[in-house]
Amino acid sequence: MIWPIYFDAARSRSEGRMVPLQDAIHEPTLDSVISAATRSGLKPEIEREKRHPKTWHVAEAAGRILVPKSGPKSEVLKRIAGFLKAKGGKGDKKRWEAPKRAP
Repeated sequence: MIWPIYFDAARSRSEGRMVPLQDAIHEPTLDSVISAATRSGLKPEIEREKRHPKTWHVAEAAGRILVPKSGPKSEVLKRIAGFLKAKGGKGDKKRWEAPKRAP
């Protein structure tokens, strides 16, 4: 069972993120996780109506994927996260910063 919240850089580990911050992206969607899982060689089964217990009240956060067991879950998550980062999630773009003023 894999939820998009596992890859959300805006969340802490206690809030549901399961990958290291450097492997996470901002605002992962179910569709981006499905795409990354497919590109990583997995065959995800999609359940769009399911909701993660920590975000049951957020309609936009609905959905999870089921993948066949192919090793430790942490390794599967890292594999998917690598494809999410390669695709370029919203949070992968450098944040805009105001130019520094000369003294």
